[in-house]
Parts: sequence; C-alpha cells; structure tokens
Amino acid sequence: MTQSTPESKFVRWGFIGAAQIARKNWKAVRMSGNGVVAAVASRDVSRAEAFIHDCSMEVPPVVVNANGEATLARPVAVGDYQELIDRDDIDAVYIALPTAVRKQWVIAAAKAGKHVLCEKPMAVHADDADEMIAACRENGVEFMDGVMFDHSSRLPAVKEVLADSERFGKMRRVQTHFSFCADDSFQSDNIRASAELEPHGCLGDLGWYCIRISLWATGDRLPVAVSGRAISVYDGGSVPSEFQGELKFDDDLTAGFFCSFRCVNQQTATITGDQGYLTIDDFVLPFVDAESKWQCHQHELQIDNCRWNFGRHTTNGAVWEHASGEADSQEVRMIRSFGESILSRTRNERATDIAIKTQRVLDALRQSDAENGKWITL
Repeated sequence: MTQSTPESKFVRWGFIGAAQIARKNWKAVRMSGNGVVAAVASRDVSRAEAFIHDCSMEVPPVVVNANGEATLARPVAVGDYQELIDRDDIDAVYIALPTAVRKQWVIAAAKAGKHVLCEKPMAVHADDADEMIAACRENGVEFMDGVMFDHSSRLPAVKEVLADSERFGKMRRVQTHFSFCADDSFQSDNIRASAELEPHGCLGDLGWYCIRISLWATGDRLPVAVSGRAISVYDGGSVPSEFQGELKFDDDLTAGFFCSFRCVNQQTATITGDQGYLTIDDFVLPFVDAESKWQCHQHELQIDNCRWNFGRHTTNGAVWEHASGEADSQEVRMIRSFGESILSRTRNERATDIAIKTQRVLDALRQSDAENGKWITL
C-alpha cells in the first residue's frame, strides 16, 4: 500500500481510462499546483500512448519545484488497469471508465491504498456505491465523484443570495434542464446509449448534475419521495434518452428536472423563493468567460383599473472565475481540493456523503420509472 504523506508536495495521479473527459482533467492536474499525472492505463497500451502524446502536445506534463523551475515528467503508458493500480509511484487514481465496470476498479484501487476520483454516475446501483465507499473507508483513502461545479466559487456566492430573506425569501422550487442534441450516430456508436455499459443513459450522464444541484440548493438534504419517467429510450427500451424527474422534500419544497440527448444545448437552473428567484444559464459548464454569472429577479405585477404592467427587475451577479483550463476554474479547483485532502490527510466527508445521496436519488427515480412514475419513498 502506497500513499502520499503530508511531506509530499505533489499527488501522483494514475488515469484509468482514456475517455474524452480525461483530457480536460489532464490539464486540471497540470494547473492544480499539487499534482502530476504519473501513468495512464488503457486496455490497449497504444491508446494510452496516443492519449499521453496528444495531451502532452497541448499541455506538457511538468513538475514545478519551489524555485519555480519546471521539469518534464512524461507519464508511463500502461496496458492493464491493475498494473497501474499496483504501481508504487501512484497515490491517486482518476477512473474514467464506463459505469458498469467502475465498481470493480474503485474497490481494487481502494484495496491498494489509492485515493479515488471517479466519473459519474458513481455506480449502477446504490448497493454498489455503498460497497465502493466502504472499501475506501476501510482502507483509509479519499473518494470523490467528478462533479466539477461542486467546486466552483459561484456556488458559495449564490448560496448567500438564497439566504437573503428580502431578495429571495423562502425557497419553494428548484427547476433544472440539461440537454444536448446527439447526432445520428450516437445511438449506435456511443456507450451512453448502451444498456450494458451505461444503463442509466441520459439520467446518469446529465440527470446526475440536475439531481446534484437540487440537493445542493436544499442543503444536501435527501428528498422524502421522488417520481420519474423516461420520455424516450435507446437500446430496446432500457436506456433513457430523455428523462424527467420530480423530488419532494419534507417542508413542501419541490424540485424538478428534465435531461435529454435529443434537445439543443441547455444547462439552466432556476431556484425560486417567495420573494424572488435566481437563474443560472450554464450551471454545469460555464460559458467561456472570466466570470461565472447568475441573475436575480424580483418582477412586479402592477394592476390599477385599466393599467396592467409586469415590471422587470433583474440584477446581475458574478464571481471572477475562468470557465475552464485556468488555475481558478472549477475542474482545477476539484483536482486541487482532492489533492489537498490527500496531502493534509484531512477527510472530505461531504464529497462521499453527497455522492451517495445522488446515487440513492437516481436509484429511486429508476425504480419509479419501472413502476410507471409511482412516487418512491426514500
């Protein structure tokens, strides 16, 4: 078992899987200031080599010492996942494998003493997720799922608005929408349409984010009941390509979402109170900018005899934060935060707790869909 010590300055990362999203996290590791990619594993070692080559051409893998001197640190290409996990020069693994095989490699990594950052959804079933977390806890390693917006500096600023009794009031509703319009080859060629590899389809790929921000907005609480329906499906009817869900909380607060592989690019969140409401047009992947933004609304309906006016009252909010690929971007903050927990040996309990809660809501929504939208109690 090999782990970083508090004296270590860098977390040595092993990437398991060469998925597209891993390229973004390659750069995030480089920009984090506390990590370096030491190895990349793919079942085809040539694919791992190609991944390292392509990423290195754009973002050279370097380690910067205390004097600001940069040294090239080209990762090793590995043709076997377990071989990477067993390496002594790996402290943490980033697992970018399909959901159906994720459990096996999270548990294998935990048993080898490697900290685990994995893609979402974290598992096929909540029971699997519980086993994964148990393995991490038993072996004293960190676990986090790869929800980048959890680490954005926008969310704490938005939380302050939601706590404002005059501008927002009491929260009543959360509504989210996450979609993109897949091309004609998606259903036959993309694993997100495969029941064998990604059984949750758009719910796991997109709905995970909708569930997550709904839980965040409500203080990380689990809903008391959920209802969900797949609107359209792939792979013989078992993989959702469009899904809508409803969540009920214990104080009459509700949340709803729609996610789809068949609608235009949209990543919107609306959080409504009894005094005002807040909108985010890019809650998952911020628009290209040096600021992350939101809007607050307190529109006024004025009726006086024949005079009927609906007055717009909107204010803009923003934090200084680059959308992607910079030291202050949300994905870089995610990698840096995970690294800080490892290097300081400070457990991030919230990361584990919110991932499990998201998985339980997803499971209940799938159960509801199987039972024709029946409300499922959590």
